[in-house]
Amino acid sequence: MMNKIEAVIFDWAGTTVDYGCFAPVRAFIEVFEAYKISPTIEETRKPMGMLKWDHIKTMMSMHRINSLWIENHGREFTDKDIDNMHDIFLDKLMSILHNYGEPKPFVVETIQQLRNRGIKIGSTTGYTDEMMEIVTREAKGRGYEPDCMFSPTSTKNVGRPYPFMLFKNLEELKVSSVKNVIKVGDTVSDILEGKNAGVYTVGLIDGSSEMALTEGEFNSLTDDEKEVQRERVSKIFKDAGADFVIYDVRGLLELIDYIESKEVLSLNI
Repeated sequence: MMNKIEAVIFDWAGTTVDYGCFAPVRAFIEVFEAYKISPTIEETRKPMGMLKWDHIKTMMSMHRINSLWIENHGREFTDKDIDNMHDIFLDKLMSILHNYGEPKPFVVETIQQLRNRGIKIGSTTGYTDEMMEIVTREAKGRGYEPDCMFSPTSTKNVGRPYPFMLFKNLEELKVSSVKNVIKVGDTVSDILEGKNAGVYTVGLIDGSSEMALTEGEFNSLTDDEKEVQRERVSKIFKDAGADFVIYDVRGLLELIDYIESKEVLSLNI
């Protein structure tokens, strides 16, 4: 029996739009600084891809940040503190999201090529429906619109690494089997979401949150420096269980050819 890919489910920020996934990073850092805590870029990006409330709580639970919170506030943090920080985060993010809806290089053209092959396009995100109203509007105006989108709003605020958003995509797109689906993302949370759903998981390297470089910064690297960065990010995805990694979205076309040329029972990934 040959494998036939029916759908590709994409993440948004860092995968299809917002090169480097900078919108949430900026907002998260400003929220913590409002509480006299300066998180590092690594601390800020580590939970990327999760529901944003969960992201803040994960950061607050990190040893260094938690110690600074206790030092500054004289007590452990509570869920009410997370609620308050999340409210500030929402205000900051909503005020800048319209600047981060530009599709990444090759996305619009590759999506069209996938559709020409009869492949459906779904999407999941760590943003809420309210946030995605802005992002989807900006992306659509620039030529990118998936067939469907589900955020944690549609899954009772249960986001990644749980697979529920992905399953909603498969129901909406009427996909016959998880074996015929590819999940593409730029964070560990994306990979875990795909693994938990039982689909093929693909880590996208260039312009990812894990690489954490602007397009200009990446393009200014030498070929050797680019290779070092790509190897670093590739290892992160593979350690998380990714079935495949690709440099940019164009790699999906060759990857799908490879998957469809193999017998399901003998495919070794």
